[in-house]
Amino acid sequence: MATKKYTVTLPEELAEEIRREVGPGAFSAYVTQAIESRRERDRLGELVEWMQEEGGPLTDEELAAADAELREAGQRFARPEAGDDLLKAG
Repeated sequence: MATKKYTVTLPEELAEEIRREVGPGAFSAYVTQAIESRRERDRLGELVEWMQEEGGPLTDEELAAADAELREAGQRFARPEAGDDLLKAG
């Protein structure tokens, strides 16, 4: 991907904190990833808006089902898989 140098203004304390954490050579990559992440969230928000315009707002039933799926996924990812304990022990 082609790159171009831009000048941006950041709070000094924040910029220096990030630079200390990632190192001076990785600062641009960190900022790029942050911008990409924000842009992805913005686009997802636009998609949700469009979907609600097209299909109407979610029903209480649909919201409850989505909440249940999120809780289930969170529990699944929070607990180690059965084989993980064996790998750590070895």
